[in-house]
Amino acid sequence: MDPRPIALNGPLLEVREVDVFYGDIQVVWGTTFQVQEGEVVALLGPNGAGKTTTLRAISGTLRARSGRIFFQGKEITQTPPHRIARLGIAHVPEGRRVFAEMTVAENLEMGAYTPLRESRGRLQENREKVFELFPRLRERQRQMAGTLSGGEAQMLAIGRGLMSNPRLLILDELTLGLMPRLIESLFEAIRVVNAAGVTVLLVEQNLDEALSLATRAYIMEAGRIVLEGKGQDLLGQPQIRKAYLGI
Repeated sequence: MDPRPIALNGPLLEVREVDVFYGDIQVVWGTTFQVQEGEVVALLGPNGAGKTTTLRAISGTLRARSGRIFFQGKEITQTPPHRIARLGIAHVPEGRRVFAEMTVAENLEMGAYTPLRESRGRLQENREKVFELFPRLRERQRQMAGTLSGGEAQMLAIGRGLMSNPRLLILDELTLGLMPRLIESLFEAIRVVNAAGVTVLLVEQNLDEALSLATRAYIMEAGRIVLEGKGQDLLGQPQIRKAYLGI
């Protein structure tokens, strides 16, 4: 274990030399990166690069075999997922995963379970903010989540994550399978969320939109970080083509 303390004024999130396995199969190798307060950081790469696995290790749904993960200066490497959520990390996983047999309003309320001290008034305030961000959800609030379109379900998944007032919002495949018109509106929503003070870490296949949005980006290939830089600077890099297409 690395004995160095992390500075209190350091990054909001630090992933330090993390290895992650599925059983005996190693998927992530010595991954190290940082997310500063207020940034949008993109974690990009081809399918199977280890991006989703890395996000799961941060949110605690997978345990890192070695290495350390810090949030707000506290180590969370072995912290259970529900406690990580209470610290201020909201993870919107790949595939939406809304509660199909609950209404839109009930799904949003489920997202607010983490701060148990929150008043009913605060819950209503957070829900109103989500409705302002995604007016379609206000129209659908009594509708069963399982009957929503793919775009509406993604709005709901993001809104549910925002109900806990996170400091860090983790988004896995924000726009997968959605039409271009919806993709544009979702990225605009993330800009609004970030401008309101929420730090964002996202995995995304839409390269141009992700790099245009991101303050900085890291490129993963075969479980390792192979490139990093400012989002705009990476747009024209040939290594990006190699990371995505393997050529």
